[in-house]
Amino acid sequence: MAEASNFIEQIVVEDLSNGKVGAVQTRFPPEPNGYLHIGHAKSMFVNFGTAEKFGGKCNLFFDDTNPSKEKTEFVDAIRADIRWLGYSWEREVYASDFFDRIYEYAERLVKEGKAFVCDLSADEIRATRGTLTEPGVESPYRKRSAEENLQLFREMKAGKFADGEKCLRAKIDMSSPNVNLRDPVIYRILRATHHRTGDKWCVYPMYDFAHPICDYLQGVTHSLCTLEFEDHRPLYDWVGVSLGFTPKPRQIEFARLNLTNLVMSKRYLKKLVEDGAVHGWDDPRMPTLAGLRNRGIPAAAIRDFCERAGVAKANSECEISYFEAVVRDYLNAHAPRAMAVVDPLKLTISNYEGTEEVAFDINQTDPDAGTRKIAFGKTLYIERSDFSLDPPPKYFRGKIGGYMRLKNAYIVRCDEAVVNENGEVTEVKCTYFPESRSGDDHSGIKAKGVVHWVNADTAVDTEIRQYEHLLRDADYAGQDFTERLNLESEHIIYGKAEPLLATAGDGTAFQLMRTGYYKKCCENGKLVLSEIVSLKDNFNK
Repeated sequence: MAEASNFIEQIVVEDLSNGKVGAVQTRFPPEPNGYLHIGHAKSMFVNFGTAEKFGGKCNLFFDDTNPSKEKTEFVDAIRADIRWLGYSWEREVYASDFFDRIYEYAERLVKEGKAFVCDLSADEIRATRGTLTEPGVESPYRKRSAEENLQLFREMKAGKFADGEKCLRAKIDMSSPNVNLRDPVIYRILRATHHRTGDKWCVYPMYDFAHPICDYLQGVTHSLCTLEFEDHRPLYDWVGVSLGFTPKPRQIEFARLNLTNLVMSKRYLKKLVEDGAVHGWDDPRMPTLAGLRNRGIPAAAIRDFCERAGVAKANSECEISYFEAVVRDYLNAHAPRAMAVVDPLKLTISNYEGTEEVAFDINQTDPDAGTRKIAFGKTLYIERSDFSLDPPPKYFRGKIGGYMRLKNAYIVRCDEAVVNENGEVTEVKCTYFPESRSGDDHSGIKAKGVVHWVNADTAVDTEIRQYEHLLRDADYAGQDFTERLNLESEHIIYGKAEPLLATAGDGTAFQLMRTGYYKKCCENGKLVLSEIVSLKDNFNK
């Protein structure tokens, strides 16, 4: 048997060892009311990973009990996200598959006097629920007979009452210290077209009632949930015990994944999309898995991050810089290097004629990756920030009379700057030293600054997209984000890139020399380089 590496796995090992379960069955249970975000990746890691480790199975379970917010679009997106992350499910199951069975179980509770039809409104139920220090007040309809309740419940199902006019509540304990056990609503009237069942139903089960039933009917042994469901576990157990589930699934809670500077709520993410603050659910700034995929974050890096973050019992918050550091580590090991310049400045080598090729390491961290050839010529482009007419102290890049090395090529001396009528430098004229070629430098010239470049004759135009975090700071995580939203978190600039970037496949990740990690894509015939993560590591290890 596999060894346990966290508290959930310890419970699973004990249950397997003492014969409580014969085989592990879990489920990943998203509600199809939006796109999955990186927090769901943690739940996938726990549910799919636990089942796989112990030779069990994991279902994809769609909690579609709220038709007013659910769409087939979200179902399709969830499937795509799971496959992209590299997971596969045993069965695809929906709560709606069990609506008939769930309703039958509800009737059974009614017949046994464990549930009653209540006429109180949602606000009235909320007002009579009590507080953490005061018990709730019983509904005046709690003493209805089983026969009357059964008739009313069937009339609810038949559509004889308006939405919200009546509901079905479990009869538990209005003085329970756990508010969730104070006669919770388990069925409500809701006229909304369901994405799978259409208008067949006008009554729908509440999640807390459907959850344990669906787990049982799927054969789930360990129902792995995030910590917000911990207070709901007594209700989960009450349903299972009251309905005689044998064996009853076991709910275990773990800490959800929270990251600073990100909006980690589907409700808020939906608002960003609907308000037009982002381009859609797959905007590269979004923490949705579709957004991360569009940004170029590798699925393997996300899985690695979830594993490093671990499985804990207490909620905590992870710095976004740590996630970026994990992504950076992965890309540093796997992404080939290339050169592109932002805000290009023309550089002419006055004494150079002809063309040649220089060797370039494909990946400096992988010596087996080899080298490739890049065309070098008389006219190049460098970063405008790599030349200064008025350089500050200890400036080792381009300046009049100064020396700098062109990456993997030659040392040049900057002799002259051509300036337009606005005082802007439009061209730098240089002298190169043939004996200073990289790998065979016997010039004796010391050049502390090394700059990257692209050949003007072969360079291609590119749009470069750079991103900041959606939230300006890391404080007040989980609260209303509107005042902290960074409305200028996307920057579009233009540059020049070596031709390799134009011919590479869409979605390929590159380490752009001295700039960052970028994903190549092509839009309307135009080369676009979209920032994945910067080169700078801000994580305090």
